[in-house]
Amino acid sequence: MSWEGRFTEKMEEHENTKRVMVVDDEAGALTLIRIMLERSGFTVQGARDALGALSLLEASTPDLFVLDVMMPGMDGIELCRRIRARPQTAHTPILILSARGDSESIAAGLAAGANDYLAKPVLHHDLAAKARRLLGL
Repeated sequence: MSWEGRFTEKMEEHENTKRVMVVDDEAGALTLIRIMLERSGFTVQGARDALGALSLLEASTPDLFVLDVMMPGMDGIELCRRIRARPQTAHTPILILSARGDSESIAAGLAAGANDYLAKPVLHHDLAAKARRLLGL
């Protein structure tokens, strides 16, 4: 294969990369989730709070959201509701990733519109598998 062919192949690969927005107020958790998803081939955009995430949505819409629940100000459940209320993101998959793994918290997340819910700490292969499933990959 020529150099041009390899370059075109890489460009198409990049164009097909799914974009994930991760929202978590803890810098360490945000970095860890970003690394896990990037190693699985996703492009990741991060926000440290719900308002920051909503602001980022003005510029672009991701293919998947990964939301923490416990954040200062607006929590992840309310952010999930707001994402669902927007026509551009009403059908975008949402994965809640939270330290709250009890049945009430899971039910609240799903009732708010999340497609799935994972409890922290999460293993790399579990997060990647859920993301791929939600994206139909």
